[in-house]
Amino acid sequence: MDDLFAEMKSPEPSRQELAEGAVLLRQRALDVEDKLLDGVRQISHRAPFRKMLTPGGFSMSVAMTNCGRAGWVTDRRGYRYQENDPETGQPWPDMPDVFRELAEQAAAEAGYEGFSPDACLINRYEPGARMSLHQDRDEKDFQNPIVSISLGLPATFQFGGLKRTDAVKKYLLEHGDIVVWGGASRLFYHGVLTLKEGNHPKTGNVRYNLTFRKAY
Repeated sequence: MDDLFAEMKSPEPSRQELAEGAVLLRQRALDVEDKLLDGVRQISHRAPFRKMLTPGGFSMSVAMTNCGRAGWVTDRRGYRYQENDPETGQPWPDMPDVFRELAEQAAAEAGYEGFSPDACLINRYEPGARMSLHQDRDEKDFQNPIVSISLGLPATFQFGGLKRTDAVKKYLLEHGDIVVWGGASRLFYHGVLTLKEGNHPKTGNVRYNLTFRKAY
């Protein structure tokens, strides 16, 4: 058991290779943490968090909203991107400059120069919420990476392979950590184990995950 969670010890500022094309940048977002959280508050005021339905009719345990040109949505019609919030009919809130700049910088640090996200999916995890293993494959061009920023409570990130049955590695993601994956690992299965109870000085009993994509 100790060996299984050896990589989940308390992290320090660092760069860690997770797989070919995948990088974990520890604490990379801390310099702008307050600006990021302020952006989340402003976005969710205009486009409130909601627990979307899967095509099978199940309610997701993670609450979501979006910003940018496109927003990721799911309902009985399927998974997709669309430019308007289905609940309001209005365009999703603009992506804050600090969001875009950090995502582009993190992508460049991971070796993906020129990444320009047009969508940011914001997930809100409360204790008991989880994200099952899945691939991000609703985007039109898999040449672009995924950039994922963690804020608030720590969570256990699972990163597998191209098949759902491939072995997964577990990494503790803490406030300010950024994961970037693309290239050979762009379609790797990944997920988040059930969030544990806790209290973070910046977010209370919540974890936010900002996931940047090039949708179109």
